[in-house]
Amino acid sequence: MSSDISVHGQRTVDRISKHVYGHFAEHLGRCIYGGLWVGDDNRVETADGIRMDTVSLLRELGIPVLRWPGGCFADDYHWEDGVGPREERPTRRNLWWAQGREEEFVEPNDFGTDEFLHLCEMLDTEPYLAVNVGSSTPEEALDWIEYCNNDDETDLTERRAENGHPEPYGVKYWGIGNENWGCGGRFAPDEYGDEYRRFANYLRGFNNHLDPDGDMEFIACGHLTDEWNEAFFENLEKGMEFGPGTFLGMGSPYELLDHFSVHRYYQAGSDTDFDEDQHYRIFARTRKLADDIDRAAATLEEYVPTGDVGIIVDEWGVWHPEATPDNGLEQANTVRDALTAAAAFDIMHERADVISMANIAQTVNVLQCLVETDEDDAWKTPTYQVFDLYGGHAGNTAVEVDVESETKTFDGEAHAVEMVSASASRNDEELFVTASNRRYEESETIEIDVDTEYSTASATVLFDGQDSHAYSRKDNAEAFEPETLDVEVSEDGNYVLEVPPSSVVGLTLERA
Repeated sequence: MSSDISVHGQRTVDRISKHVYGHFAEHLGRCIYGGLWVGDDNRVETADGIRMDTVSLLRELGIPVLRWPGGCFADDYHWEDGVGPREERPTRRNLWWAQGREEEFVEPNDFGTDEFLHLCEMLDTEPYLAVNVGSSTPEEALDWIEYCNNDDETDLTERRAENGHPEPYGVKYWGIGNENWGCGGRFAPDEYGDEYRRFANYLRGFNNHLDPDGDMEFIACGHLTDEWNEAFFENLEKGMEFGPGTFLGMGSPYELLDHFSVHRYYQAGSDTDFDEDQHYRIFARTRKLADDIDRAAATLEEYVPTGDVGIIVDEWGVWHPEATPDNGLEQANTVRDALTAAAAFDIMHERADVISMANIAQTVNVLQCLVETDEDDAWKTPTYQVFDLYGGHAGNTAVEVDVESETKTFDGEAHAVEMVSASASRNDEELFVTASNRRYEESETIEIDVDTEYSTASATVLFDGQDSHAYSRKDNAEAFEPETLDVEVSEDGNYVLEVPPSSVVGLTLERA
């Protein structure tokens, strides 16, 4: 079996934002309690209650941005419950998810704003906070921003200092609600347009007048249907026609948002018990992410013609039927899952001109996580390895890629499945190409043609010797580590790789 990849190094797309490789951590299952936070539990090394084995793996990966506290949890979360002396914090319900080792629908509030932002400082990652719109008010959201970002002497900034952080945190990214068409309040699009405008008016006012040197950016919640998104944008304009103009810097209603988000999950069969047909079908369903991004981009082009609103895919990944609210959305993490992550990155690289961020669901122990833990240890999943490999694209300029490969079609699926998926990027020193062989059991000869001369070539491969069903456990995580792959050069000067089934490769070409 063979496929050809043509890399057009002079036909650029745009810079690939490092935030495309972002993460998401919700108060759900063992993501926070047990995965990131263990408090006074001394079975693992901790720093202020945070698990250092998990932190070490995430530091090694280098995560650029981390979204918190949700997810559905965000729209029933009240931030003041989670600040101040821990023994004085109230225990509340967790409306949506069982969490912690006890798998209870309870929120102890041991891990709150200061703990999360301390974790971000430890990881050198940008925090992204999701504001409660569904069950809260603009006043509570504005107080949260004041607590995090204000430098004046106010009651809230004094509380922040008393809680151990005199200096402002400088949180840049603020999501105004989460899935507000669903668990975030079941708003109709015009209702959410009203709420977004109301919340964003006050939050943008803080940015303009109390933090004019700040660079806060605001994210609106989108939907997977054109009709909902269009109705949201049409309603966002209402109430602005009565002459605000530039009064107090208000300007256009579209100045109230910097990003527009979409979510996409997919599955095909069980997490580990799937057949060959389901192995391929999941890639057809992953391809729906491309449709989501393209439709959102078309809507933005129509309603925000200035082109300065980016698309954020702030929840994405595999959600298998084994992951339920009662078990904290835990599932096995397989090689097949990791291949879908590579496919999602290829889709986003191809759309680097519109994608400003993405956040996989979720970082630790939940859904398509990158790190798994037990009471004593933390280890990497196959998806972690794909993130690590694809991180070589971060900050590079995406270039156009053509793939000629066998294609399979399946009844009932909107998309065909190419046996090889790929993307490429370049900087001043090198060209980086990543490619996946999606074949269930067969190797693939991949020949890569580039339009620029390079002096040296090297390659790595993920999952050689592992089949699609293989999943990470404490005792086998090292089996998914990258290995060196031989690179041959054809008579035509093309680069030839022999790629094992269900594997991912990275080819680095360097200038002299």
